[in-house]
Amino acid sequence: MNSPGLQRSVADILAIADVKINGPDQWDLQVHDNRFFRRVLSQGTLGLGESYMDGWWDCERIDEFAFRVLRADLYKRARLGWKSWLEMLLAKLVNLQPKGKAARNAQRHYDIGNKLYLRMLDKRLTYSCGYWKNADTLDQAQENKLDLICRKLRLQPGQRVLDIGCGWGSFAGFAAERYGVEVVGVTVSREQAELGRELCKGLPVEIRLQDYRDVREQFDHVVSVGMVEHVGYRNHRTFMQTAARCLKDDGLFLLHTIGVNYSRTSADPFTDTYIFPNCLIPSLKQLTQAMEKIFVVEDIHNFGPHYDYTLMAWFDNFNQSWDELHGEYGERFYRMWKYYLLSSAGSFRARNNQLWQLVLSKKGILGGYETVR
Repeated sequence: MNSPGLQRSVADILAIADVKINGPDQWDLQVHDNRFFRRVLSQGTLGLGESYMDGWWDCERIDEFAFRVLRADLYKRARLGWKSWLEMLLAKLVNLQPKGKAARNAQRHYDIGNKLYLRMLDKRLTYSCGYWKNADTLDQAQENKLDLICRKLRLQPGQRVLDIGCGWGSFAGFAAERYGVEVVGVTVSREQAELGRELCKGLPVEIRLQDYRDVREQFDHVVSVGMVEHVGYRNHRTFMQTAARCLKDDGLFLLHTIGVNYSRTSADPFTDTYIFPNCLIPSLKQLTQAMEKIFVVEDIHNFGPHYDYTLMAWFDNFNQSWDELHGEYGERFYRMWKYYLLSSAGSFRARNNQLWQLVLSKKGILGGYETVR
């Protein structure tokens, strides 16, 4: 098929979502290189993201473009390409997150420089969805979320809490300051661990460079915020078993995770290649199957639309700080990171992705669990 024919094919698909090629609206695509049409038809979401990184097209509002495309289910029409089919097959055959590789996968995202995250995130460096109820700023939304977790866990002074995938220690520091608990946080990111220890200095917080599977102690409560997405399809059961092993019989486990509406065993090709290698956003079915005969589900809270606001705030911070970051990262990184943040915002806006907080117990709380919002 020649270039005009390829362009018509892409235009016809995008028209379903009210998106035009070189149209006047903020969500329309402005195509600079006609090779774009063959690439996106043959490579799907990977070709779409890579061609943006290469400067083949632009869009004034990538978030609105992604919202319309996902709300119209156009991804069902996208081709995956041979690389994506291979990755899907590998995800079914092998464990893509063994201990050593899990650390390397995380480091490809989290060890790209604390300077980036210091400019992009809130003052506590909380790299997960904020809770925007009664909040006008990113700082307040993140403190709201951290406080919500503490209240859901019913934290009491002197208790000891395990934070699986602790990041830069935002939850650990907040819980120690506000609720008087001791926290052990584990991460496989060296840069996170070093800065997290500095940020939590003087508090009863221990941040370890350690794989979650190696933790053998018991704690009053366990929390994991934005970590299970990195665990991998074949490790969900191990993750749940580890959390249960580390949790006292009368304790609570709060699991905070991005979620999808259907089960899959491989990630979006663009996200897997450039953002979170070998990640997998779980479905509720996958999570509940993994916790069968291990945990009782006491509460499920979905505040997925709040991630839209969070991602837009991160992009604003990143964009406003680009002059300081440009020398270290370069223009191609800027386009990649912009595409990642804004397309993710559009996905949550379209309700294609969810954000769940699950409160779990080992034996069920006698008399029931009182919901906290």
